[in-house]
Amino acid sequence: MTGTRDPHDPHGTRDPHDTGDARDTCAAHGTDDRDRVLERFHLIANGPALFNAVVAGAELGVFTHLSRHPKSSFDEVRAALGLPAHQLRVLLFALCTTELIRRDGGAYRNTPVAEDFFASGGEDDWGDILAGWQRIYYPAFAHLTEALRSGENTALAAYPGSEPTLYQRLEHRPELQEVLHRSMTAFTLRSMSGIVDHLDLAGVEHVLDVGGGDGTTAKALAAAHPGVRFTVFDVPGVAEIGSRRMAGPLADRVALHPGDIFLDPFPRDAQCVLFSHCLEVFDGDQILALLTKAFDALPPGGRVAVYGYHAADDEQRGLYGARLSLYLNVLATGQGMAYPADDYERWLGRAGFVDVGTVADLPYEHGLVTGVRP
Repeated sequence: MTGTRDPHDPHGTRDPHDTGDARDTCAAHGTDDRDRVLERFHLIANGPALFNAVVAGAELGVFTHLSRHPKSSFDEVRAALGLPAHQLRVLLFALCTTELIRRDGGAYRNTPVAEDFFASGGEDDWGDILAGWQRIYYPAFAHLTEALRSGENTALAAYPGSEPTLYQRLEHRPELQEVLHRSMTAFTLRSMSGIVDHLDLAGVEHVLDVGGGDGTTAKALAAAHPGVRFTVFDVPGVAEIGSRRMAGPLADRVALHPGDIFLDPFPRDAQCVLFSHCLEVFDGDQILALLTKAFDALPPGGRVAVYGYHAADDEQRGLYGARLSLYLNVLATGQGMAYPADDYERWLGRAGFVDVGTVADLPYEHGLVTGVRP
């Protein structure tokens, strides 16, 4: 990681203008911090244009070039990218406004955040994350008012098929399915430390990763726990993507199990059932049904773990959780959200689990809720 980080916010997800002291002062006096709210509004109002400028900058190679050639002049950037001079000037203006790049004395350079997020070229590159949001998530938000009024994910009509969820319909659009899963993989890797550092697998030989996508989480956990094997249970199209990406020594300990997580039985030889970035997409009844299936599949003493976005219980706030919740309801499933940890703890208790507890405040507004089958 590059650059100086707030020790209380190591992954840079907190609004730097949104201090705890400001919130406490506002609550104490019953007034709005007008300047802060205005600044936030202006950022939101101009955000779509700047968001797309960042995606363009990543796709055109601005950040990669400045990583390799810091302090490049305008002409050097133009020669490297091959853009018309005026259009490059407009793009660099926008990127300087985002503060991802800076212009000092006529030369351009990445800031530490841009260097970390966009210059690595690895599987966790934010360029892949934003490309998925640009092509799939954000076009759907134009339908948000209609979706909220109807209670249905009305933006799904743009995708071929009759299935009720985006994930099922993307089986008909394999190229977009690949874009979505590259985006999800990159974001999963960015938030991976929360589960790798806090999920206790002592005494566990086999983990069933329900809705585990292409196996990104299972592979990271397998690398951290050499004695544990993993089974990733997801729809066939996603399992196929995972099989193409499964290589190396971890392939011997990470198996892909295609199927329907609601209709097909869970394998019954696992000592831990993991739901990572999975349950958010469903409603309470569906979540309870899946947790009950996990309970029935586990032996006495077996563990369940739920990892993903959590809404703040006290304030019901969160940039990432709010974005996810809106996307789910306008497009992906028509239901679900970044639920508070209290909801998951209640569902785990109703499913029969005991010793239920939460590790909160993990990277990117995540939390880990666990329980034990008595």
